[in-house]
Formats: sequence, C-alpha cells, structure tokens
Amino acid sequence: MPTHGVIFDVDGVLVDSYDAHYESWLGLGRERGFTMTPEQFVSTFGRTSREVIRECWPELATSDEAIRELDERKEAVYRDLLAQNFPAMDGARELIDALAEAGFALAVGSSAPPANVEQTLDQLGRREKFQAVVTGTDVQFGKPNPQVFLIGAARLGLPPSHCLVIEDAPAGVEAAHAGGFVCVGLLSKGRTEAQLREADHLVRSLRELSPERIARMIESGPRPQN
Repeated sequence: MPTHGVIFDVDGVLVDSYDAHYESWLGLGRERGFTMTPEQFVSTFGRTSREVIRECWPELATSDEAIRELDERKEAVYRDLLAQNFPAMDGARELIDALAEAGFALAVGSSAPPANVEQTLDQLGRREKFQAVVTGTDVQFGKPNPQVFLIGAARLGLPPSHCLVIEDAPAGVEAAHAGGFVCVGLLSKGRTEAQLREADHLVRSLRELSPERIARMIESGPRPQN
C-alpha cells in the first residue's frame, strides 16, 4: 500500500489555464454584452465563475438559475478553447509518471467543474494514474476550507500528514495548511512569490520536484506558520 500521497490542484498546476480562462470570459462577454478588464481578471483568477459573476456583474446575477446558466456557458467556452490548444503545465506529465512509478498515491483536489477536470486529465493522457478525483461538486465548502483536500486524502486512504498538496493559489495554500498538509506553491502565470509566501516550499516549475524530494518534504512536515 502507498505510504505517501500527492494531491494536485488543476488550474495553474496541471494545465496552464490562465489565458484560456481569460479568453473564455471575453468570449462570454461578447455573447452577452459585457466586458472583463485585465485588472478584473487578475483580481478574481482562481475563484469560481459563480463568485466572479456575482461580484463583477450583479446586474446579470438576477437569480441562481441565471448565474448557473452563465457559469455553464463560460466553462463550455473554456473547454472548447482547451480542446483546440491544450497547454499542459511544463513537467506535469513527467512528474505524474515518476510519482506513480515510485508508488505514490495520486489525487486531484480542485474546485473546478467535473467536466473541466476530466478534460484536463484526458488531454494529459494520465487519468488512470489518479486513484482519487475530487471536484467542485464533491464539496460543500470551497477553498480556503480544506474539505477538498481532506476528501482527497480520505479517498487515498492516507492521513493528511502523509500527503503533499501542490497549489498555485493563496486560497489553496491556506486550505492545505488548514487540513494539516505540507504544501508546495507553484509560481504559475499570474501568481507572485508574495501571494504564495505561506507555502512550505516554492517552485517555479514542476520539473524542480521529484519523488525523492517530495518524500523528504512530507517527512519534514509543514514549516511553522507565523
């Protein structure tokens, strides 16, 4: 049985989705008559589409049904863009393969819709490497609540202290620590060192990680928080 586990976020960790998410907002805006500025996108990137709609365009958020319809359309546009050009994160496939070969248990812990997560794993060609997949529909509470990672660890049959989370968002780092996980912060597009300063370890590429290094990180545990 595996003694160590790794839980991957999806956006900004397995797929370089920054540009595709922005383009999908612009595409939805052209259809529905609104705009999203680069500043709006940067400030809301990493949050759910439903939250963004409520905050940025309250005049469109007239009901839960209206929000749901806009959300589903935006994510459909996003998936269409990925189908045309899939930007896998550099080193993602290689790290997944190395961890699986080394006997790590692997999970996904993402607040994204199931269809987005499934498409990412399919386009990576690595779905079979993951023993657990947790998406936005599996949780009652989004990040920074640790529920998504706690469910992932439970499905792997491992305690949080035996797992490491790879995240690119401040809320994800906070969620990992709240659940008792070691957390690696990945500096993906749109993220800064300052935003991820609470991560236990910081990397600029997944190629900086290896099964041996991750095992040492898990065994060392989270660093003391201020």
